[in-house]
Amino acid sequence: MATIPTDRSPDSTLAFLRAGYRFIGQRCDRYGTDIFQTRLLLEPTICLRGRAAAELFYDADRFTREGAMPARGQRTLTGRGGVQGLDGDAHRDRKAIYLTLMTPTAVRRLGQLFTDEWQARLPAWELAGTVPLHTEVASMLTRAVCAWAGVPLADGELDRRTADLLAMIDSAAAIGPRHWRGRLGRHRGEHWVGDLVEQVRTGSLSPPEGTALRAFAEHRDGDGHLLPRRVAAVELLNVLRPTVAVARFVVFTALALHDHPAWRQRVTGDADAAGQFVQEVRRYYPFFPVTAARVRRDFDWQGYHFPRGRRVLLDLYGTDHHPELWPEPERFRPERFAGWPGDPYTLIPQGGGDHLHGHRCAGEWITIELMKRSLAVLTEVIRYDVPPQNLTVDLSRMPALPASGFVITAVRRTG
Repeated sequence: MATIPTDRSPDSTLAFLRAGYRFIGQRCDRYGTDIFQTRLLLEPTICLRGRAAAELFYDADRFTREGAMPARGQRTLTGRGGVQGLDGDAHRDRKAIYLTLMTPTAVRRLGQLFTDEWQARLPAWELAGTVPLHTEVASMLTRAVCAWAGVPLADGELDRRTADLLAMIDSAAAIGPRHWRGRLGRHRGEHWVGDLVEQVRTGSLSPPEGTALRAFAEHRDGDGHLLPRRVAAVELLNVLRPTVAVARFVVFTALALHDHPAWRQRVTGDADAAGQFVQEVRRYYPFFPVTAARVRRDFDWQGYHFPRGRRVLLDLYGTDHHPELWPEPERFRPERFAGWPGDPYTLIPQGGGDHLHGHRCAGEWITIELMKRSLAVLTEVIRYDVPPQNLTVDLSRMPALPASGFVITAVRRTG
């Protein structure tokens, strides 16, 4: 039996925070392998990257999500009791709710609501001196996804709800003030949507059929029980929060257009080129660095032993940049997706494997739709200037964004 290469540090938590998205990949390159073990938060952890690793990681017979997410992440990013931490029948039952919400018609409807928000904001953007793209798009996404999910937003509530959702996202791997802002955002968010769940159950609020609020408020498990209020709130936030997180991908779309201006003309009116561009943005730019699981029972793989209960991290960013999967991975080349077969274990910015039975993000279709709509606005509906600013993307900051958040000026409509 081969020995898994071991990182020499007694604990690599600080090194992980310093290296960020590159932590696993750098060490895999150092050891000449796609697997190594270390300690994170003082706990033995196996780190993996690559296609074979992704296929292994999403084998539900070998891995469980129960107890895999550190408590700090549950208190900020995901909440407790949600679909991310379930397995087996419980996971399939809960995941099925999400999938019923993600029909092609429903995804297009959310896309149209988002497009409508772009159109509604353009007059203000034309009058503004500068437009901070990330915060503006996040606000538009909050309004669009709340309307789509059946979640009412009171007058003057939009900024506070957007800020709380952004705080949950920004605190995913944070310590200090960012972590505490995320915890506060999580607390306020669960209280907010928990009240809405109760209003649906008492009949004082009646969201439309097919909306997320109604679905989670009324869902009953296999024993006929309603979800606990807090769990229903967590799941509803698992619709709102990841949708608002797409604002980061929209900013990276704008950054890619800025850095590769020839593609602006290529994607205009060409659905295939636009699709390739969107997929390359998802592959190339950092979104979420890793995902976690635990070994369900002892097993051996490729000559290595995985003991029961061991935490395992799959490198999402590193797999999307693996040189054996993506030739010239550090070059932005959308044409690599021409004729791409859609392998579920190579392009994994939002997880890998099967949407229905596995832990691949059910909102992936929404992400692609919203990115395509944003790309169309940025190339066909408006013109704008990109003033001098710090567009550096610090890969040690998780989640990452350009330092300036991407500011645009002189916005004008093309028509």
